[in-house]
Amino acid sequence: MNFMEIYVDKNYNERLDYFLSKKIPDISRTYIQKMIKEGFILVNGRQVKSKYMIKEGDLIHISLKEPEKLELVPEDIPINIIYEDEDFLVVNKPKGMVVHPAPGNPRGTLVNALLYHVSNLSSINGDFRPGIVHRLDKDTTGLLVVAKNNESHLMLAKQIKERKAKRVYVGLVYGELIKHEGVINAPIGRHPINRKRMAVVNENSKEAITNYNVLETFKGYTLIEASLKTGRTHQIRVHMAYIHHPIVGDPLYSNRKNEFGVKSQLLHAKKLGLYHPRTGKYMEFTCQLPEEFRKIIQILKKENR
Repeated sequence: MNFMEIYVDKNYNERLDYFLSKKIPDISRTYIQKMIKEGFILVNGRQVKSKYMIKEGDLIHISLKEPEKLELVPEDIPINIIYEDEDFLVVNKPKGMVVHPAPGNPRGTLVNALLYHVSNLSSINGDFRPGIVHRLDKDTTGLLVVAKNNESHLMLAKQIKERKAKRVYVGLVYGELIKHEGVINAPIGRHPINRKRMAVVNENSKEAITNYNVLETFKGYTLIEASLKTGRTHQIRVHMAYIHHPIVGDPLYSNRKNEFGVKSQLLHAKKLGLYHPRTGKYMEFTCQLPEEFRKIIQILKKENR
């Protein structure tokens, strides 16, 4: 454990977490907030909150925890590879699988499985995210593209950035949508209070655009198809909650009655379209809904009769 002290020599009119993120650029603001919450950062000997406004004369004491060491280990975890060639592969990610290792979650990820099953992966995203071009939330199922070399990675990432790749999701939402198709154009950023959530906010946010259309309407529920024009964290989940039709089972963005007892959002990346990074040929991949999702749809169909 290392220690450091910072004396506030003037009135900066800034929050503690923001002030420290500038003073210690090697540590992310999110991690600084975690340290403040856990009592590793004190002001004048007292534990305060991240939003504490620093004042001239404050003495900030910081106990720097040793970073958790990650070891990247290949694991023989079954993965459903939809397509594979020398440049990339497309995987159907199951529910409950994190995409890449991180502190507190070093094993059992898609990357651990890929390292066991695939000999080459791109290195652009660093040692702990080899091959990962884009991500899905832990409990969002469906299609994910993985690059096997750096040239392919750059081409695939460019397609996503320039909105040339097609990413289509199927989700079950609460309520019956009046409009059978629409565009949600609302900026997304970190929630100002709950830092685990994202939200539609005007400050410190990025453009976010989701297109949706209704596939089927049930009593109290709607099955939708949503396509991404941008790729913000939790985008579809945030946008559907924003228009008061949250994804069924979503633990972060819905407090509606969970009559099906699902423990995570019913959201599935069903279709992925992209141009082959070497040949330029357009390719499209699809995968069916997970069994749990299909069973719930069947229950709703029966109730509609």
